[in-house]
Amino acid sequence: MNVNTLAAGTDVSTSDSSTVASNGSTAGSMNNLFMQLLVAQIQNQDPLNPTDGTEYVGQLAQLTQVQSMETMSQLMANNSVLMDNLQTLTTGNLVGQNVMVQTDTINSDGSTELNGRLTLEHPADVVTVIVKDSAGTEHKIELGKQEAGQVDFKINPEELGLPEGKYTLSVVTGTGEENVPVEIGGVVSNVRIPLDGSATMLNIAGLGEIAYNNITQFGNSKPSASA
Repeated sequence: MNVNTLAAGTDVSTSDSSTVASNGSTAGSMNNLFMQLLVAQIQNQDPLNPTDGTEYVGQLAQLTQVQSMETMSQLMANNSVLMDNLQTLTTGNLVGQNVMVQTDTINSDGSTELNGRLTLEHPADVVTVIVKDSAGTEHKIELGKQEAGQVDFKINPEELGLPEGKYTLSVVTGTGEENVPVEIGGVVSNVRIPLDGSATMLNIAGLGEIAYNNITQFGNSKPSASA
């Protein structure tokens, strides 16, 4: 705010100064501060050279603009809190529901069959899903010739001879296509909301904890090929 230099002898009490300092930066305190300065400016202006009235109008316009920006900022903060609450309610409703998430690891219990899906950019004569354990042993799921697009498959631990444990997933194609995205489906058993404000975590059977933003599909997947 543009305020003229006060004339010599201006008496601004320490109580007023402390009041202004303690009011903070809210729109109400800014309005009080503006009015105090405006009154002091009018009282101490040079009678022979009074301040132009348009200057006061300009200062009021600046104050109004600042108040509007603060109000908008408060509304945006409230909307952010509302969105967080809505996401919490939404993720809570996922308990017991089937979802698919993009991942390259699974936590097999040694018996539960998992539905999977991969997406090819190019058709390939040979498509193989490789399931590797912590020791580096590979178990292959041969999917044969596939067209470009989504390819469904199943991971059957009993048929593949997978004991309970953690496994990594990768895809090898006859065209040498790299970084083929893999999605695995499972049922959400519980939802955990981290206290540090990070992404909501879903505990999914056969997968462990997965961040909410890794979900690629809600509902069942229908695999067309088996291990």
